[in-house]
Parts: sequence; C-alpha cells; structure tokens
Amino acid sequence: MYNNRIELYKKIENARNSKLLVYITGDRPGLETQIHPEILDYFIDHLDKIGKQRKISLFLYTRGGNTLAAWSLVNLIRQFCEDFEVIVPSKAQSAGTLIAIGANRIVMTKQATLGPIDPSLNSPLCPQNPMAPQNPQIRIPVSVESIKGFFQFAQNDLKINDEVNLKDILINLSNQVHPLVLGDIYRSRTQIQMLAKKLLSKQIKEEEKIEKIIAFLCSDSGSHDYTIYRREAKNELGLNIEKPDDNLYSIIKATFDNIKSELELDNPYNPNVVLGANQTIDYSCRRSLIESLDFGTHVFVSEGTLIKSIQSIQQMPQFPPIQQTIINDQRKFEGWKTEKFQKSEN
Repeated sequence: MYNNRIELYKKIENARNSKLLVYITGDRPGLETQIHPEILDYFIDHLDKIGKQRKISLFLYTRGGNTLAAWSLVNLIRQFCEDFEVIVPSKAQSAGTLIAIGANRIVMTKQATLGPIDPSLNSPLCPQNPMAPQNPQIRIPVSVESIKGFFQFAQNDLKINDEVNLKDILINLSNQVHPLVLGDIYRSRTQIQMLAKKLLSKQIKEEEKIEKIIAFLCSDSGSHDYTIYRREAKNELGLNIEKPDDNLYSIIKATFDNIKSELELDNPYNPNVVLGANQTIDYSCRRSLIESLDFGTHVFVSEGTLIKSIQSIQQMPQFPPIQQTIINDQRKFEGWKTEKFQKSEN
C-alpha cells in the first residue's frame, strides 16, 4: 500500500533531485488495464499539488494503451517542468514506449524493456474471432504490421508485383477486413509516426537518428511483441538511456516489488480460486495506480460479489441432466477512487 512506499518515494526524489509521479497499469491476467484518456484529469490533481518544478520523474509500468492519451500525458507533464524523465522498472511497452521517448532521458533497469509502437486497431468492424462464434462482440485486433507484412509476403516472397494481381489481393483482403478498418490502420500509422517524431525531438536532435528510431519502432522490429532491452535502446537505437547505480536500482526494484504485490500482478485472477469453498464472497481488486507524495493515490478498483450456483443442463432426454457450476459476477463498482493523504514532509 501507499504508506509502505512513502519512504521509497522520498529516496527516489532525493536520488533524482526531482518530484516523482507513479503510473502503473496492471497486467494481472484477467484484470488487465491500459493507458486511457480518463487518467489525464487524475494526473492534473497530482500536478496541481506538485506545482511548477525544474524536474519531474515518472515511474512507469505499462503494456500500452491509447496512443493519444500517451501523447497528451507527456505534454501535460511538460507543462509543469523543464526536465522530464521516465523511470522504467520493468515494462514500458507500446504506448508506454511512446511516453518514454517523449522524456529527456529514460532510466532503465537491467530487466526493463521498451517495445514497438506500431498501433493495432480494435473496433466493432474488425474481424470476428472464429474461436468465439457465439459472441459477436469479441473481435480480432488488426495490426498495422500484419497488413504490411501480408503485402510484403505477396510481393517479396511470392513475387506478385503486377497491378492486376495486387488489386485482387487488396479486394480479397477487404472482404476479410472491413475497408474502413484498413483506412483507419493507415491513418493510425501515419499519426503515430508524426507523434513519435515530435516527442523524440525533446531527446534527440539529429533528424537522421530520429527517422531511424521511428522506422524501427513502427516497422523494422517486425513484431509488436519485440522487446527492447537497455543495451539495444542505448547502443543500437541511440535513445538517451541512463543506467541506475546499484543504490538507485535497489530502490526502484523495492518500489516495484511492493506495487507488484499490492496489485497481485503475478497472480492470475480466477473466480474459482477467489471463491474457494464459499458459495458467495465479496471482492475488491486494485488494478491501476497513479501516486505522488504530494497528493496520495488514485486507484482503479473493481468491486463486486461472486456467487456460485449449480445448474442442471439436460442435453439428451435419455440421459440424466448434467450438473454444471456457474459463477455469477455481480460487479457493483468499477472505476477510480481517491485515497488522499496529507503532504509528506521531506
């Protein structure tokens, strides 16, 4: 909990000579959260308390989320400081990488990873998941690089380069993926390249180096799952990466371990396990955090009641009914809560 991290936060602020913001989107299996535009109002609460500073450090852990929310968060924080850095204890992937490249520097632990920023589109027009035909709301996200890879395979490997055959390929693709989705994918790719270029200009000044980094993050990495560790980020991409000394590393790791324990990131959410031998149980799951010493905590919480029941299902008249266990999740609250604390004295 927050109280257990106060001294750790103070140590980070002293070590970095800055004011600290903490943003964690949880990736606990079954209770994942992502970067979302709604966070901006909560960050304003913290930044208003912090006030104008020379330097702000963002302690960031995320698998990604909304691209424009990431862009807006960087610009919001920069309204309150001259020097902005991101501390990555473990993962800052996808939209998290977009935030990181918008900083003056990125402090990465030895296990920290960045990742490609090529966008995936998830909309009601995306193809339906064939593994869940009974649920039309479950759609398959369409990746920019998947579409690009499809055409590169046709042209480079299959040697299909004439206009007639390429036109047929496009028509067949549009029968599988809605044309509006294909258009949005192209627009998203163009947009994220533009945003990345603007953000990188705060960290890198050489135009050629910026273009190289954007090309790799948006395309040349080959896969959205590609992981970029500290050495590659610094030596090959040329990002402004700082390695924490042993003392700072131990503080960063202790801080993240405490948060990881609170959000149960290593413990998949399983209603059967939560219920155990009980027929009904109330639950409260903390899923995402925004924290600072000056304000306290905003926490995204899911709360409700799990109820176990037995249902009889008659599949064939000549056989007895099958007893099936059903778990009903009566979600009573899902959203952000404020846990405000008095300003801690250094």
